[in-house]
Amino acid sequence: MTSDAKVSAYLDAQPPELADVGSVLRDVLDTSLVRAEGTLWHGHPVWMIGKTPVAGFKAYPKYVTLLIWRAAELPAHEGLQLNASGLGSTKLSSSAAISRAHLSALLAEAEALAE
Repeated sequence: MTSDAKVSAYLDAQPPELADVGSVLRDVLDTSLVRAEGTLWHGHPVWMIGKTPVAGFKAYPKYVTLLIWRAAELPAHEGLQLNASGLGSTKLSSSAAISRAHLSALLAEAEALAE
């Protein structure tokens, strides 16, 4: 599904280089997560199935952090730092660092876990 206007407003409030990273992530999240809907959750964009978060991102002053819930359960979670709850994250400072194909496959696996 697609993200809502709140995500657009969030991206509009970011510096251009971070907005570019966020825009690419938004596009990949919108196209890869067919059952999830993007909205603001706890102040940053998150794609959710009902009340279950699947993936999202958060802008910081110098980078954007991609977040994938239940990442520890994904077979191809290389490159993601995992916290104790299994949330995976990676810092992105440019859109060139985003592998659309790898991220799309990872998101499809993450969405399947949310069933």
